[in-house]
Amino acid sequence: MVKHSLQYNWKVYRRLLGYLLGYWQVLLLSVLSMMLAALTEPALAWLMKPLIDGGFVNKDPHTMVWVPMAIVGVFLVRGLTSFVNEYSASWLTGHLVQTLRQQMFAKLVRLPVPYYDEHQSGRLMSRIAYDVNQVTEAGFNVITVTVRDGVTALSLLSLLLWIDWQLTLICLVVMPAVTWCMRVVGKRLRGLARENQQSMAQMTQILGESIDGQRVVKVYGGEGQEIARFNHSAESLRRNQVKQSAASSASTGITQLLIACALAAILYFAALRAQHGNFSAGGFMTFLTSMMGLFAPIKRITGVSQAMQRGLAAAESVFAFLDTPEEPDHGRRLMPQTRGELAFDGVSFRYPGSERIALQDIELTVRAGETVALVGSSGSGKTTLVSLVPRFYEPDAGRLLLDGVPLTDIPLADLRGHIALVSQDVQLFNDSVAANIAYGRQGRVPREEIVAAARAANALEFIEAMPEGFDTMIGENGVRLSGGQRQRLAIARALLKNAPLLILDEATSALDTQSERLVQAALENLMQNRTTIVIAHRLSTIENADRIVVMHQGRLAEQGRHQELLARGGLYARLHSLQFREQDEA
Repeated sequence: MVKHSLQYNWKVYRRLLGYLLGYWQVLLLSVLSMMLAALTEPALAWLMKPLIDGGFVNKDPHTMVWVPMAIVGVFLVRGLTSFVNEYSASWLTGHLVQTLRQQMFAKLVRLPVPYYDEHQSGRLMSRIAYDVNQVTEAGFNVITVTVRDGVTALSLLSLLLWIDWQLTLICLVVMPAVTWCMRVVGKRLRGLARENQQSMAQMTQILGESIDGQRVVKVYGGEGQEIARFNHSAESLRRNQVKQSAASSASTGITQLLIACALAAILYFAALRAQHGNFSAGGFMTFLTSMMGLFAPIKRITGVSQAMQRGLAAAESVFAFLDTPEEPDHGRRLMPQTRGELAFDGVSFRYPGSERIALQDIELTVRAGETVALVGSSGSGKTTLVSLVPRFYEPDAGRLLLDGVPLTDIPLADLRGHIALVSQDVQLFNDSVAANIAYGRQGRVPREEIVAAARAANALEFIEAMPEGFDTMIGENGVRLSGGQRQRLAIARALLKNAPLLILDEATSALDTQSERLVQAALENLMQNRTTIVIAHRLSTIENADRIVVMHQGRLAEQGRHQELLARGGLYARLHSLQFREQDEA
């Protein structure tokens, strides 16, 4: 078990080192400067012997000149090499964090939709914002301590062996005990680091929900509840950090006690030798300085276990995320143009972990340029059905075809390049009005095209009334705009894309009458000469559709034109009667 754990740790660490080896010149410069800085420690200890014996005991004037000058030279070398080491280390860790974050974000935007359904947004953000920083502790920070302090400890130990190997052997007695202590505590620290990641993710989630839902929190008096949730999360983080500190401190304390016992024994026997004349004053001072110099690097080396375990736990999280499979995109059939004929051939689908089938045996063909409206009660499968078109989800059975070509044979970029989406939940970005309308278009979009799209979407009037017109910043998710204005910007974005396939997912359901009238007029402009699938809650908005498809419990119940379906007296007629009765009562 221990062997397997060590092999896994080395596998994670080797992968992490691969990022640093991409900058091997800077890494080599940093390691060399570390080693030179480390060698100044035994150099200073060695200078104690001529300083004491030659300067103070023998009163040699030559020695009293060159030894102080040598000490100044050693500190000059230490200062220069330390600067090079610190600068190059900062440069390397900065590039490591930047590279990992860029790779993680590139992975994030290519993950399949089900991944987002199954994972908390707070954990995703925490991985990119928090875990990556922790990785540097297992990356270059550990290398710094291991190389610099390792070279310092080995060189000082070599000097001690050269001065008196018998006394030095006492130091080696405690090494197995120190190694065992580091291994036991390291396992404990790794588990605590994983818990800390989860607690940090939970705190990020609570923060995001409280900020995004601040109006609901205020209206429903949820301040106390949110404060209690946050306090509980903060308390978990605090307890975890205390446990980590306690484990690390216990390890360091025990290790230092073992080393102190060895040092005490060395001092005792060294003093006995000095009494019998086997040690000169300078030799004893060099031995004592080297021995005391060992204390700090060994302390840091034993303390690096906490940083390494925390960093390795973070690296596990980061690499697990980077290894997550992306959206399947194996299509090789390029489709630069499409007529827009869409077919559902025996399509069935069940959400992962759900017992109920969301779609069952769907057979439906949407002709090129046709407007098809999907209606039905909540949960009947309307949104699920249209989510299969851009391949947000893959059907469990059956297939979808575009112009007779299976969607799985078409590259995702080509497929989605032919689709425009306007939903009830409009997603806008904290950028200018123009940038939001032109979102997704490659290269510079002429302002005239943006203005034309805004005009067709009935958005030009309110845009021009803004302080900076099309250059006005709209705030996070368009917080400075009304619902109707946000919806019309989404329609302008779809118009500018000019895609042959259009999906409208309850685009007017949350609007007042005046806004709905403007949005509906914009939608009519958008739907011209396009294959359109409309999901509608208000049946009055889809009466002129070429075909109305009624869904019930994941199946197609009936389809036809508005008057035909009313005449049949089926499910559509009942839905229509119920909705207009409610409107009359209101």
